[in-house]
Amino acid sequence: MSAVLGLAQVGRRYGELRAVDDVTLEVEAGSRHALIGPNGAGKSTLFHLISGTVKPTSGRVTFLGVDVTRRGPHRRTRLGMGRTFQHSSLFDELSARENVAMSVQRKLGHAGNPVLPVSRFRDVDARSEELLELVGLGGLGDAEAGSLSYGHRRQLEVALALAIEPRLLLLDEPTAGMSREEAQQFMALVGALPEELTLMIVEHDMDVVFELATMISVLDAGRLIASGPPHEIRASSAVQEAYLGPGDRMEELFTG
Repeated sequence: MSAVLGLAQVGRRYGELRAVDDVTLEVEAGSRHALIGPNGAGKSTLFHLISGTVKPTSGRVTFLGVDVTRRGPHRRTRLGMGRTFQHSSLFDELSARENVAMSVQRKLGHAGNPVLPVSRFRDVDARSEELLELVGLGGLGDAEAGSLSYGHRRQLEVALALAIEPRLLLLDEPTAGMSREEAQQFMALVGALPEELTLMIVEHDMDVVFELATMISVLDAGRLIASGPPHEIRASSAVQEAYLGPGDRMEELFTG
């Protein structure tokens, strides 16, 4: 496999605070790559550096072989980098279908018009329905986004992110606030996404991480302390100490 995303000695400082400190990492094409770490480890800052909402103070970020270190999030989106956020970015007064259609319309190159509905384009309508089906919302296209359950809202956000046909999809705390049943449904959705789509996930729920991830990278105090397949992370003494402290049992961390 080839790397979709590359970080070379990436850092972000705020005064004397090193929020992200000299991180070098590759995310391989088609992988499900989880980013984990204790609270304050720098996961969110690193995600912002990857998506372009925060600029690094050192190092280099490449995406699909292109140096995007100084490119903003919209230019990275055009290259094929999609993202969901911890907090909702939906238009609550619009239907689920209309939310998706606006993203699809931009992707398909139709000019926006505040008077005419996006559904006037047959290709937009067809693609919107396809995406709603893909994320498990095929029967809820007419429902207002604001009326959807929390789990369904997160599924709709994935549909919006998929509308740009990303090569890399960044999922930021996708199951935070979900019930166990909603989290299980969301994991099934992610598991059914196309294998060629590369995923990078920031997640606190270790059950979710070990169900979905093919690779896991661990941050602690802004530094990358371990990166490898799940079985290696389970066996890592450095990960155990970062989460639990020396002498505690690893099973307490990685079993629900």
